[in-house]
Amino acid sequence: MSKDHGPSIKNDEQYEELRKQGMSKQKAARIANTENSGEKGGKAKPYEERTKEDLMKQARKIGIEGRSTMNKEELIKALRNN
Repeated sequence: MSKDHGPSIKNDEQYEELRKQGMSKQKAARIANTENSGEKGGKAKPYEERTKEDLMKQARKIGIEGRSTMNKEELIKALRNN
């Protein structure tokens, strides 16, 4: 049974697993709090097939700083490293 991390963490089980894998508290919380967290993915287009505007929206959603000055390649790298 997973520990209850309170209202700040939407998916406690996923959060704990990500922490066990060595992710920071901030990154694990961000992933565990995304919509549909824990559901099987794989339906999204690869970043390279998305528009810069779509990448900007995703970067804004997860809080990447400095995104307004990034080109498409830099946005892709930042999204993958977050």
